[in-house]
Amino acid sequence: MTDNIILTIGSDIEEVDPFAYSENRDIKEIYVPENVKKIGAHAFYNCRSMYRLTLENASVDIGDGAFKNCERLKEISIYYKSGGNLKSLKSILADIHTEVKVHIFYDDGEASLIFPYGIDNYEENMQMLESEEKAQYVAEIDKVIYEWTNETNGILIKSDRDRYIYIFEQRYLEKIKEDKFSILDKIKELDPKQKVQFTLSIAISNEGEVDKDKYKSAQTAMDIVLGRGGDQAVVRQNDIYKFFGGRAQEVEKRTKVKARVVAHALENLIKESSKVMIMGHTNPDIDAMGSAIGIYRLAKSLDKNAYIISNNRPALQSFMDSLKEEPEYEDVIISKEVAEENIDEDTLLVVVDTHKVTYVESEEVLKKANKIVIIDHHRRSADYIENATLTFQEVYASSAAELVTELLQYAEVNVELKKIEAEALYAGIMMDTKSFTFKTGVRTFEAAAYLRKCGVDIIRVKKWFQSDLESFNKIADIVKKAEIVNDSIAIALCEDTKSKDISLLCAKAADELLTISDVTASFVLGDTGEKICISGRSIGDINVQVILEKLGGGGHITLAGAQVEGMTIEEVKQELIIRINEYFTEIEN
Repeated sequence: MTDNIILTIGSDIEEVDPFAYSENRDIKEIYVPENVKKIGAHAFYNCRSMYRLTLENASVDIGDGAFKNCERLKEISIYYKSGGNLKSLKSILADIHTEVKVHIFYDDGEASLIFPYGIDNYEENMQMLESEEKAQYVAEIDKVIYEWTNETNGILIKSDRDRYIYIFEQRYLEKIKEDKFSILDKIKELDPKQKVQFTLSIAISNEGEVDKDKYKSAQTAMDIVLGRGGDQAVVRQNDIYKFFGGRAQEVEKRTKVKARVVAHALENLIKESSKVMIMGHTNPDIDAMGSAIGIYRLAKSLDKNAYIISNNRPALQSFMDSLKEEPEYEDVIISKEVAEENIDEDTLLVVVDTHKVTYVESEEVLKKANKIVIIDHHRRSADYIENATLTFQEVYASSAAELVTELLQYAEVNVELKKIEAEALYAGIMMDTKSFTFKTGVRTFEAAAYLRKCGVDIIRVKKWFQSDLESFNKIADIVKKAEIVNDSIAIALCEDTKSKDISLLCAKAADELLTISDVTASFVLGDTGEKICISGRSIGDINVQVILEKLGGGGHITLAGAQVEGMTIEEVKQELIIRINEYFTEIEN
């Protein structure tokens, strides 16, 4: 048989002997008919030329190492018969360590879904366990996952210690969605003593004509899930994302290695560019502006011209007054109109404190940019910038300012921050952590310590956050009119349409509401004249990001926002209450 290019097992053969075709370098394709019940151990071992395999019997028994070292095997077709199983595929894939396209043919069509999923915090939790406990947890996790996936009659492949790939039929998708991915809670409940808590992330997609396309689509969806903090599932259908779960507290699990790699990559991109433009989200806050200033200083340290795009800055007036004292910044901050006219194909665009297309200061600048860098700490949404050259998105960071500060520390070039630049970064961290109260990890304080060494005047920074008497009274009035829903959630309206910065008032009022005892979350709505803005805050028990995401917003578990058009403030309030009730209903179910 060594001269054959295509090998077809005979119709009278029920068993392929062990080592029958091992070391054969001429076989290119193998066809195994339905009559074959068993393939012996190492039957096709080291058949390095084979690239295609067809099995008419998905239930064929395959011995150890039957397809080991078949490194060119790229395509597998398997026919599943009613009442059978897919153990053959699992056996084959255990031997294959390269990318392979799999087609599964059922009685009523092809397998149409592939979803990778994995344990989010596997390594971190394993480090906290004793040796004998590790094996126990691995066994328990595998058991829960295998039991859950058995309900859909598919095949589960454990691709790594904390990664799985599952293939199942389209008809089971609705059943899985109705179940609301109960496995997410089952995984979290594995340790009743709460010594550790594992969480699971799942991504499902049926986008694409072939399984390989579906896998890639699912992988993209998985990136979104992980970017949102994990502990959730996403289903991608017709380019629409639907999320399930995502209520676990985020825990810090970043590595300094990644920050160092990103810092060096960013430096190289800056060096290769004619100039650098930096922008944050619309109506930038001090986190966005501070981050932009940090990137500006990095670019200047590399002898590149850099500009910060910002039009409306009423929330930053106190800081901007201080920045005006620096003559260097007279021509640094430009309008989006000027940026749109001057950006060229060799310009590097750095987007800070957002990753959403619709949230950036200028969508036109974004469209024109050929090279884009994203630095953000928000949970990833479906409306993300897809064509970024470099992305540094860490949901576990307190702020974009914290991430930029890390990059400055790891830059190969010596970055000498001016005092006000360090203060801007410090203020960004301070604002998003509510004075180092929320979402602070070890890395947060390390970044703050570095900035203090750069000369930060904490008193001056604090003054930037002070409200004048008029604003203070407005905030007090908003808080006074708040109402409580679902026992612990405060909702208030800011109906003062004459104020210059409604969104800032809403944010401050939402923060203030959390200081009230028994209030676990707060939402403040304000009418800007064009849209209704919502500021959401939580002490951590309630995920305000999940709630406001249903209204087109985003953010974090403890801090989120949204903007709604085409509705009155009262209509938005009623819609918000509906979404809050849905959130608690999902938890109960």
